[in-house]
Amino acid sequence: MIQRFADWLVYGLFGMNAETHLGSAVNFFFYDSIKILILLFSIGMVMGVVNAYFPIDKLRRYLTARKLYGLQYLFASVFGAITPFCSCSSIPLFIGFVKGGIPLGVTFAFLITSPLVNEVAVAMFLGSFGLRATVIYVVSGILLGTIGGFVLGRFKLERYLSPWVRQLQAQSDRESEAWAEKHTPFAGRLPVIARDAWGIVRGVLVYVLVGIGVGAAMHGFVPEGFFEQYMSKENWFAVPLAVVCAVPMYANAAGIVPVIQVFVAKGIPLGTAIAFMMGVVGLSLPEATMLKKVMTWRLIGMFFGVVTLFIILSGYVFNLIL
Repeated sequence: MIQRFADWLVYGLFGMNAETHLGSAVNFFFYDSIKILILLFSIGMVMGVVNAYFPIDKLRRYLTARKLYGLQYLFASVFGAITPFCSCSSIPLFIGFVKGGIPLGVTFAFLITSPLVNEVAVAMFLGSFGLRATVIYVVSGILLGTIGGFVLGRFKLERYLSPWVRQLQAQSDRESEAWAEKHTPFAGRLPVIARDAWGIVRGVLVYVLVGIGVGAAMHGFVPEGFFEQYMSKENWFAVPLAVVCAVPMYANAAGIVPVIQVFVAKGIPLGTAIAFMMGVVGLSLPEATMLKKVMTWRLIGMFFGVVTLFIILSGYVFNLIL
């Protein structure tokens, strides 16, 4: 429905040509903006209801105090794998987790894996590269999120969250305590929950639009000749170069699989191609722009640095076993 509206608005009302890069970019901008803002408001409502009725503080203490031997990171990573979100679409749920006080390492495990692995990309990968490569891709995506979340969680990075998120957390806790004391019914809580959800949307609106604008400008841009020249089997730096060049681009996993198929057909090693795909879907400038409202630049840099390192190592491992 959102795609049909975007098509009508851009190609019908605005009269732009769907075959041109500009028309495709404008359509992408409106579609992704509407989708992410609706998703952000919806998740804000859901997390508001959860925080109002579910003992989120008990869950927070359970995750931080109990020895789960890393299983909390694995569960969050698996949950990320089964949610069909791109890197920017994952951020609303990430904000909801942070607002609810879920440990930051656990939320990072979700944020890392969610764009890397989804069911559409898995089906396309299976048809293009076979069962063995698909299993390695899926398992590595989940492990990357699990290990990345664990490592980031060890650094105790909560102090690098933005003041805006800390205010959301404090406000959410105060409202929950007040409602519990007064036994406020759902009808009395709903307007406040809706107001808070809309407040989150307004708080990140500029960052969302700027991030999607950057992504729209880069949408569909893949300089194949460059990759064919520098990412051959003979170049030892091909994997890190692929990941670094992937960061400015923006696409979901399903959208980049056909490009990877072309790369492999032209002689680029599958491991290097997968590392490029993970860089595109898991490390994008639009994602960094949106995260700026939630994190300080230092935390964003640490997040991107850890994920980049793990993707590069994965690329080298893929080239050895595939």
